[in-house]
Amino acid sequence: MKTLFARTLRTLRENRGLSQRQLGQKMFVNHSTVARWENASRLPDAVMICRIADCLGVDVNELFRLAAQSEENPNVIIVDDSKVILSDCLAVLGEVMPNATITGFIWPLEAIEYAKKNRVALAVLDIELGTSSGLDLCGTLLEINPRTNIVFLTAYADYSLDAWKTKASGFMLKPLTTEDVKEQLKKLRYPFSAGDVEQ
Repeated sequence: MKTLFARTLRTLRENRGLSQRQLGQKMFVNHSTVARWENASRLPDAVMICRIADCLGVDVNELFRLAAQSEENPNVIIVDDSKVILSDCLAVLGEVMPNATITGFIWPLEAIEYAKKNRVALAVLDIELGTSSGLDLCGTLLEINPRTNIVFLTAYADYSLDAWKTKASGFMLKPLTTEDVKEQLKKLRYPFSAGDVEQ
């Protein structure tokens, strides 16, 4: 729930004797923005979380963890150039992560544009994407948001060595299964809540 992050932020601010207005001034945002964070109507983005950590003198990783847990509907993307495989994978991911907003892409550029506009919690990437590479797409997505979890999906186990050279959280072989997804969710670099399905 977003209330987890909201309560923590309010406690940290009050413990340091700051009003919402004072914290807003230190962060160069309006005090109403701080109020929205604390009443759980909004979550700060990655830049703002870093500023909060700096202004309040707290561990930024802890704030990111709370924000990830607070994300009620995390964005999950899958990129595969096969429509059939994409459709099958969307069904599996939806079963395991009922609260996530899951979006599939055939074209890497569309996935990149989506990631620029939405905080992506998890990206499941095919390694062979026509003339493109999922390995390259991984790098681009991490430039956009370093806290995006990347999991590679491929039909060829030989690619696993290349995949592990990136900052990916995991690697799955096709065809995708619910068991594989549940296992990978336990290993994410930046865990998030995606539903009530037991992992």
